[in-house]
Amino acid sequence: MSTRAFARPGSPEQASWSALFASAEWRALWLAQAISLLGDQLARVAIAWLVFRDTGSALLTATVYAVTYLPWVVGGPLLGSFADRYPRRTVMVTCSLLSAGLVAVLVFPGLPLPLLCALLFLVVLLESPFQSARAALLVDVLPDDRYVLASAAGNVTGQAAQLLGFAGGGVLVAAIGPRQALLVDAGTFLLSAVLVRFGSRARPAAARGGAAEGGPVGWAGRLRAGLRVVFGTPRLRTLVLLSWLATFTVVPEGLAAPYAAALGGGAATLGLLLAAEPAGAVVGALLLTRLVPPAGRIRLLVPLAALTSAPLLGYAVHPPLPVVLGILVLSGLGSAYQLVANAAFMQAVPAGSRGQAFGLAAAGLVAGQGLGLAAAGAVADVVSPAYAIAGAGLLALLLLVPLAASARALTVEPSTADHSS
Repeated sequence: MSTRAFARPGSPEQASWSALFASAEWRALWLAQAISLLGDQLARVAIAWLVFRDTGSALLTATVYAVTYLPWVVGGPLLGSFADRYPRRTVMVTCSLLSAGLVAVLVFPGLPLPLLCALLFLVVLLESPFQSARAALLVDVLPDDRYVLASAAGNVTGQAAQLLGFAGGGVLVAAIGPRQALLVDAGTFLLSAVLVRFGSRARPAAARGGAAEGGPVGWAGRLRAGLRVVFGTPRLRTLVLLSWLATFTVVPEGLAAPYAAALGGGAATLGLLLAAEPAGAVVGALLLTRLVPPAGRIRLLVPLAALTSAPLLGYAVHPPLPVVLGILVLSGLGSAYQLVANAAFMQAVPAGSRGQAFGLAAAGLVAGQGLGLAAAGAVADVVSPAYAIAGAGLLALLLLVPLAASARALTVEPSTADHSS
């Protein structure tokens, strides 16, 4: 099969939300995603409570919680290729079933903490091939402008699932207990597997098999091939580097708690700071997809990326809370450029490399955000959270400058190559 670059979608017309929801296959994948995300957040609450109840250690609780964010760095580069080598529906169903089994094991009482961490690591590790397969499959299901709307819906779903999963998870854990809540999480994986299996169409594997067919052999060979695809193509390299600017623009979220304290606020202030940017992101996504036609969106990559970063410079003057909230909403509005970059990236990657490419891009973003948050935290301890956030915004703007020329070239000469798998 072939894929086209974002500026040359399968349909030149701007898609509508009704057209997106008319796709039964996408509805099944979307519902599976929502259920799985809710279960993930519930599991994080249940495990954190379980570990703290059994050990009484805040350090151990935080360590176990951190385990849920580490596996992408390993799994993205190494396991993303499974989404290309095997049928993507099969990869998703298999990952969901394995995750259900592993979570069910977590329910057993008396598990040593190292074993609990190892099982949890494996559960999250399975997210890498699952999400890689899902992202690659969506391009097949929605080969036109509906893919951008699906990305926007996925972002909103993720944010809503995080909010509802954490809030509802706390209530559920208190009501039925952490181990029973983990059983509910195992059930969400099973339901996700059923939705994917019976709600999406069977498709063959996208990538060629091995050396006899000219494909890369072994983990290292597939990793090198994926790196060549992503960073050896100017268009893809520009798009992935633009998306990685989120390494810096996530800093306000990571420093929201100390900044709220610096403002003299408490939990309510923290909640407002955490909610402002996602609120702007939702509005930005809706405006971009409703008001800007497909051919025009990619021209807004640089302006919107700048809008994501530039308002953060305002932190340097220590503005009052209402102004800070406005800054975060503006930054969230600009972050809609990530939808454009993601769609352009995924639709321009050769079909047989989509899973590996997505895994590499996602792993780089997760690793960058983790390192960026750690560095910003260190800076905030020395100077102040406000200056650390402003500095992150400045770094993002400075890195945007060399990317601007290549990003503008995307609007002048969109890729017309036909990538065959």
